Amino acid sequence: MTATETTASHPPLDRRERPDRPAVLDLIGNTPLVPVHRLDTGPCQLFLKLESQNPGGSIKDRIGLSMIEAAERDGLLPPGGTVVEATAGNTGLGLALVARAKGYRVALVVPDKMSAEKVLQLKALGAEVHITRSDVGKGHPDYYQDRAARLVQDIPGAWYADQFNNPNNPLAHETTTGPEIWQQIGHRIDALVCGVGSGGTITGLSRFFAKVRPGLDVVLADPAGSILKDFIEKGSYGDAGSWAVEGIGEDFVPPIADLSGVRHAYSITDEESFATARDLYRAEGILAGSSTGTLLAAALKYCRAQTTPKRVVTLVCDTGTRYLSKVYNDPWMFDQGLLKRATKGDLRDLIARLPEEGAVVSVSPEDTLATAFSRMRQAEVSQLPVLKDGKLVGLLDESDLLAQMHMDARHFKDSVDSAMSHDVQTLPPGAPLSDLIAQLRKGLVAVIADDRGFHGLVTRFDLLNHLRKGLS
Repeated sequence: MTATETTASHPPLDRRERPDRPAVLDLIGNTPLVPVHRLDTGPCQLFLKLESQNPGGSIKDRIGLSMIEAAERDGLLPPGGTVVEATAGNTGLGLALVARAKGYRVALVVPDKMSAEKVLQLKALGAEVHITRSDVGKGHPDYYQDRAARLVQDIPGAWYADQFNNPNNPLAHETTTGPEIWQQIGHRIDALVCGVGSGGTITGLSRFFAKVRPGLDVVLADPAGSILKDFIEKGSYGDAGSWAVEGIGEDFVPPIADLSGVRHAYSITDEESFATARDLYRAEGILAGSSTGTLLAAALKYCRAQTTPKRVVTLVCDTGTRYLSKVYNDPWMFDQGLLKRATKGDLRDLIARLPEEGAVVSVSPEDTLATAFSRMRQAEVSQLPVLKDGKLVGLLDESDLLAQMHMDARHFKDSVDSAMSHDVQTLPPGAPLSDLIAQLRKGLVAVIADDRGFHGLVTRFDLLNHLRKGLS
């Protein structure tokens, strides 16, 4: 079998032997391995293991199945029990997929930087989601692992999956992911690039390849701000920073993480991680999340640094559909300082949604108020510019809508022109920051416009975000 081929699907299960086993569980694993063709890999061949093709959309389906079935065998998870875990998202989704399919209750503690898509998917599966702070460290009562440990004490029949200490986490990769890669790549592999969240993936794969391919280069991809690269290279580390990438990087060394086989480590910034994920989609058509961007960026650095050809494997950890509101959302990327624009040196640098980028959400005077309200709700904004032939003719905000309603929903059929503010105060792009602040202090959105046309809106959030980026 060549490395471009996928393995065969799981053998069909005889339902007469296991009638109680949900069919979706048989779809976990045996994900494709595909070559990279349109990114610069130097003298190397780079292959991607598409863990995004698991039924729950990530590599964590494997450990969800492994940990829950081990807990069942060991009598730790009773019928009707509750699965509890602290997770940055994908482990929770893997556990929820397996647990809900088997009829268990699921309670998850997640940090508040988790994408909205992940939270919505967890709730759709029927999981209870407890959101806690992402700006505190281990030992703090609001740290997600500490919160989860307390939750176990409060719920009768609860079992703590504890991916950071559970030996069935790395075992899943030692017994499934590793053998699949080994078969798919035709037993010819020189390097493996992984990240570390709990440490299960890199530990399990290192153990498998130590048996079948001694001398394999194991490469760590670490978000900038995480302490793991320093630990590997220096044996010690200082205080952790912060990073936006979800699922990998740590402020401590996870207990189950065996990093002794790691030979190289790369620190990858958020900006590079997010940009690389977007590049992957445009170049190869593979929609992946931010952690995949980190792994791919490190893999490309490793490949380009080689002087002889090597066969390198890394992972597409999860699907990018979970990050459409982040990685693939230009206004969010701009707000976070992850998407750079040419600066103009005036108030236009504060505008999140620029007309020339097609990002402005607007209405025309002839649109109905129902249309305006729908666009406000969809874009999560409280005001809309009213444009006619590309020129600003008014402004509509939530108070204008309420004033027009008169407690009668039939007014949603009225035109925007009937409710909008016609006399709009504007600021030219070159106005001083003090004028912008004065406008915002009045409770108004700042409309940036001049004789060249409408340039965009600046809200109080936009100003605060601009100041925050300047501080960082």
